[in-house]
Amino acid sequence: MADEDKDSKTEDPSQKKLDEAREKGNLANSKELGNFFMLMVLAITIAWFLPPILRDTKNLLAPFLSDADSLAADQKGLSLILYKLAFGGFAIISLPLLASIISAIATSFLQHGFVLSAEPMLPKLNKISPIAGFGRIFSIRSLVDFAKNIIKVVLVGIVAFMAVYPELTHIRQLPNQSTENMLLFLWMLAKRIAIGVVIAMFFIALFDIIFQRFQHMKSLRMSKQELKDEYKQSEGDPMVKQRLRQLRMERARNRMMAAVPQADVVITNPTHFAVALKYDTNTMSAPTVVAKGQDLIALKIREIAEENDVPVIENPPLARALFASTDLDKEIPFTHYEAVAKIISYVYQLKGKKT
Repeated sequence: MADEDKDSKTEDPSQKKLDEAREKGNLANSKELGNFFMLMVLAITIAWFLPPILRDTKNLLAPFLSDADSLAADQKGLSLILYKLAFGGFAIISLPLLASIISAIATSFLQHGFVLSAEPMLPKLNKISPIAGFGRIFSIRSLVDFAKNIIKVVLVGIVAFMAVYPELTHIRQLPNQSTENMLLFLWMLAKRIAIGVVIAMFFIALFDIIFQRFQHMKSLRMSKQELKDEYKQSEGDPMVKQRLRQLRMERARNRMMAAVPQADVVITNPTHFAVALKYDTNTMSAPTVVAKGQDLIALKIREIAEENDVPVIENPPLARALFASTDLDKEIPFTHYEAVAKIISYVYQLKGKKT
């Protein structure tokens, strides 16, 4: 049953389901992107901040090492020493630490923007279920994570080898170098390795982002029945909507038929189209269509008009043109003024009205 259920989920998730998943904190999250930013901060720290950090550390410790015999060994003196070391040490690492915190925040923000949800922290039974845990261990996601870890180890090894191999001769000569030159060389080597690892991690993070988003969309896939049910919930049952639409059309048709007895003239095709016009010189600037229809509705309009002594004039071209160009309760277009004016004048003459 579970396999059948998965096989039936062939449709991409709707925007509503994506929004609900976002509200619950269920998002595509790439850990490798976070690792990339952390390594980038480390590489920047090694490349630009390591020398000043070492210098500041040396300056911080120098007074304690050079004048160790003159330091107060009582409780107050030790407290002061610890305070200076803690405050000075924090000042030294504050910038890299701040950069690490910012990178962690940026990782989440870059992936999904600002999301605030407590749902991921709530306890769930499937997280402690042995069966669910066994399934997670042997899932495609776990296999991909395992493969990524192997690739990372191999890439880091290759990058480290490529950075160290050209310097093997120099490394053999390190014991003969001064401490300052040795530290300078090791700093250069660490910087080269860190930059290489960051470049390799960039491509791993890029692959992981694509994979995580693919897996996330796959996990949210819906069946066709789920899409239909969601549509019914959000838009209403199509059958109910159709019935409401029919009721509205019937009401509109009844109002239209009620207006036919007040019309001045009905222009027909003679049987396929019928357009009822009303013209009040005091309130209208042009004749207005108060009813129109075709086929059975046209016959009904003509029937009501004849029952109420409303003149019915046959003019097929004009009837078709008015039906196509003029909406209900709208004035006729200027292009039909002359033709309609002749008919209105003729009708008024029959009724003894003045135009």
